[in-house]
Amino acid sequence: MPDLPFRTLLYRYFFFDWLFKDARRGDVFERAAAWRHNHEQAHWLLTYMRRWLYFGLVLYGLGQFAEVLLNAPELSSFFYVPASLSVPVDAVIGAAWVGLKALPRPF
Repeated sequence: MPDLPFRTLLYRYFFFDWLFKDARRGDVFERAAAWRHNHEQAHWLLTYMRRWLYFGLVLYGLGQFAEVLLNAPELSSFFYVPASLSVPVDAVIGAAWVGLKALPRPF
């Protein structure tokens, strides 16, 4: 397996789109194959959800540390903003997981 650049590894650690195929393109058989592939890959979404949850909690903790102990509200906003952005990312991941695992197959 070729060594990937750190930038690519970091992207793949936080974002999951590289795992899935576009199920809107192709004929019926290609779309069904893409749907099956995406359904099989959906178990990784929980891992990504957990990563974003931990990432948000760590950033929130760093924001609390900067605000309370260091008394630096400007610095704490540097940590609070990405921590708050992890919540909608987790919501999107959860919706994708429900859509791939809980809903019936469209084919």
